[in-house]
Amino acid sequence: MVPRGYTPGMERPAQSADVRVGLVPDAPVDAAWPDTQDRPVVVVIDASSALERRLLESWVARLRPEGGAVSIVAIPSSRRRRFGRRTVSTELREAVETGGDPLLQPLRVAWLAAERKRPPRLLNLLTFGDVRDPNRLLQEWIVRFRPERVRIIAGEPAPASDLKRRWAEARARSPEDPFDLAEFVALQASLALERADRQLRGNRYKVPRFLAEDLFSRGSVRMGLLRLAEQTGEPIHTLTRRSARYLKEIAATHSTYVIDVVAALIRVLYTQAYHDRILYDKAELDSLAELGQHHSLVFLPSHKSNLDHLVLTYVLYENGLPPNHTAGGINMNFFPIGPIIRRAGVFFIRRSFKDNLPYKFVLKQYLDYLLAKRFPLEWFIEGGRSRSGKLRAPRYGMLAYVSDSYRRGACDDAVLIPVSIAYDQIQDVGSYASEQRGGAKERESFSWMVRAIKTLRRRHGRIALRFGEPISLAATFPQSAGPAEDPDEQSLDIRKLAFEVAVRINRVTPVTPISLVTLALLGARGTALTVGETIDWLGSFRTFVEERDLPVIDDLQLDEADHVRSALDALVDHGVVSRFDGGNETVYSIGSEQHLAAAYYRNTIIHFFTTGAIAELGLVAASEADTGRLEVFWDNVLELRDLLKFEFFFSGRDDFVVEVTEEIARHSADWEQMVEGSGEGALDVLRSFRPYTAHWALRPFLEAYLVTADVLAIRDYRAKADSKALVSEALALGKQYLLQRRIASPESVSTVLFETAVSLADNQDLLEGEGPDLLDRRVAFASRLAAIARRIDTIEALAQARRVGLE
Repeated sequence: MVPRGYTPGMERPAQSADVRVGLVPDAPVDAAWPDTQDRPVVVVIDASSALERRLLESWVARLRPEGGAVSIVAIPSSRRRRFGRRTVSTELREAVETGGDPLLQPLRVAWLAAERKRPPRLLNLLTFGDVRDPNRLLQEWIVRFRPERVRIIAGEPAPASDLKRRWAEARARSPEDPFDLAEFVALQASLALERADRQLRGNRYKVPRFLAEDLFSRGSVRMGLLRLAEQTGEPIHTLTRRSARYLKEIAATHSTYVIDVVAALIRVLYTQAYHDRILYDKAELDSLAELGQHHSLVFLPSHKSNLDHLVLTYVLYENGLPPNHTAGGINMNFFPIGPIIRRAGVFFIRRSFKDNLPYKFVLKQYLDYLLAKRFPLEWFIEGGRSRSGKLRAPRYGMLAYVSDSYRRGACDDAVLIPVSIAYDQIQDVGSYASEQRGGAKERESFSWMVRAIKTLRRRHGRIALRFGEPISLAATFPQSAGPAEDPDEQSLDIRKLAFEVAVRINRVTPVTPISLVTLALLGARGTALTVGETIDWLGSFRTFVEERDLPVIDDLQLDEADHVRSALDALVDHGVVSRFDGGNETVYSIGSEQHLAAAYYRNTIIHFFTTGAIAELGLVAASEADTGRLEVFWDNVLELRDLLKFEFFFSGRDDFVVEVTEEIARHSADWEQMVEGSGEGALDVLRSFRPYTAHWALRPFLEAYLVTADVLAIRDYRAKADSKALVSEALALGKQYLLQRRIASPESVSTVLFETAVSLADNQDLLEGEGPDLLDRRVAFASRLAAIARRIDTIEALAQARRVGLE
């Protein structure tokens, strides 16, 4: 199906040979006059100033063939645009509406920035303004002193007859089309020049221009509005104006100048707190650039920090990739940030619009347009920032909308790009810990932003960016030409797709020195460690990472005292770790009330250890059984997988069984015979594990579940269980249990974990019910978790025995 607005020649994406480039009049001219095939030529010029018009007229005068019929008409300038509808000239109307079939040749002046290896400096941008769209005084200066930075670009020409035919076909499909022939021609000329301009400048500035004009001129949009008017009973002209307002509210309005300014500002911001060089694989960026030439790309980054979007934006800019169109919540559209980030590529979506049919229609058409034109998209698959360090459960709304656009044929394919953004440390971890202890989330505002920027004055280490294996929607879903329906964000297909994105993000998330050091200190359970003792603690974990070839942020070097001390001191600088050097040795321990902050860094890599941790608990359960120990093992393993399904992204049941089998086989080849043989044999298999992991990897989560289960068990089963009230009660009971040492992990007392525990209880139908049976099931649930907690104690005892040489 030919897309709306297509014009043979003019609409086709220009190749390098189609972009005819010439210099200013006193320099050599490389461009050739178009092949007119004996047609008269109408040169359609897009000029923002008298100087630009003189340059274009001079170009025409020198290149036009003798005896050829040539006329020049102007269209409204694509720069220095005024508000309101663009008004075309009488000359253009006469050229396209009278008889004859002239060849229309679009022409424009392009102003280039000076070539440089690095992005422009912020001071230069703020001092000289947008050198790609200079004011009239700067234009004169560039022509006089930097003529090599002036180009005259020609869009792909098209015969007037072709344009008339396309306009007539569009009118036949949609009589309500707002554009007359001359306006249609002006729009097509501007779009052709945009494509030629992009060929000259590169994809770094590939952004939509004339979005509203192009979108609302499409037959599919006009027909959709007519159907919506019939459905709602709203007059078509009123609905069209309302839809235009919604598009203005939603859409990003990229500015090449703001793109440059924001990139320079991002560099200033992140280099205050982090190393100058963001760690990434240049080859991965080159592959994505190539992939984006033929597919619509959708970047789905993890969300740890307020810097995440800025980091990805800068890396794409630095490598010459197009800026993403990034979905943002309407809560971020506050002055002055909202207008700035909108011009840098953020589009804003309301939190709720379920019953607003025109808004929903405009959003779908906007996404269709971006995907069809291969403008890359971006949003956070988790919805919000992770407060615990590990990936949050994915949100499905935007993924459902984009998948729906693909299925309806808006594009041939859309490719999802999982992105992991990792930091040595982040400035937000203190506020995250406060929220987990029950504190309120700070509302986004200008003053909030200023405070966030101030926290960047301290050094936080390095940033690493990794791209996961892409996921093609064409290889995932079939396309359908059926009637458009509301995207089903709760469909099993969408949930599986989001799950797979999260798995691929986790797979490439790098292990950092900070994450391993916090793991060791939290595992010490309050015991202070020297640098040497920390190295000993880390030994088996280094081996674990190396044997499995896990991704790392850089060479870990955690077998060297200087590097371990550097990581510990970095944590001390941020108050996460306490250092005592008043004795004969310097020792380090988790700071007071800092366990949740330290756990944040540990949890960024915890997914690498969960399979082995579950296997450990399964082996303890098998050792307690008199018969059928292998069956008991698998029953307990799969039960734990089910209990923890709201925390971690596990493979399907069969694949998970294979993963557990392979993990145990790394430690003991004949483990199945040993487990089935005797309880002591099961423990011998467990003792072969290096390192033990369940007591630190799973205890916080399962203890939080146990606290929540006890809250439910002591509650009146006849009262309605309110989720927020349950979390509040669990937080209080958890603090009590910690003081009584009925739970061992301070990280268990977390609103984030209690919220997940409530979701699990709901999934197990423990929140509401009838009769005493509900109380019995709640008590049974608590008993199951208490039994698991005792098995964790067994593993911790084995780990302690190994540390003191008694195993």
